[in-house]
Amino acid sequence: VRLKFLNDTEEVAEVRPEDTVGSLKSKYFPGQESQMKFIYRGQLLQDQGQTLRSLHITNNCVIHCHRSRSATTPTTASSTLPDPSTTTTTIPEAGGFPLGVGNVLVPAIMVLLAAVWYFRINYPQLFTAPAISLIGVSVLFSFLVFGMY
Repeated sequence: VRLKFLNDTEEVAEVRPEDTVGSLKSKYFPGQESQMKFIYRGQLLQDQGQTLRSLHITNNCVIHCHRSRSATTPTTASSTLPDPSTTTTTIPEAGGFPLGVGNVLVPAIMVLLAAVWYFRINYPQLFTAPAISLIGVSVLFSFLVFGMY
């Protein structure tokens, strides 16, 4: 059986048809059994006592492996997921803002800095002392933007 991970790496697992899903998890992922999720033919394999033979997993089959961040308690019913070969998977961003505020905030600060520089060049009498701080803020922002991207 081939175990395929999200980063497209594969590992060959030596199993017997009478092995269970739980024994496969404990053999290849000791200590992480509750975090590992196996998906085969679009179905999440949640029943730890189910044998590979009963799931029709034969030689050279691919089981997709996903390690969740938190431990979950397994249930006996197996839920049906869409077939991964026909659907596209999107991974949500880890941020707390749903509309992507970071994608809007950087251009907004750039426009604000450009406006301040415009007024600094055209009206130098208004910007005598803050000119050095404006240069510092611009350099700092440039480092932050280049560091992010």
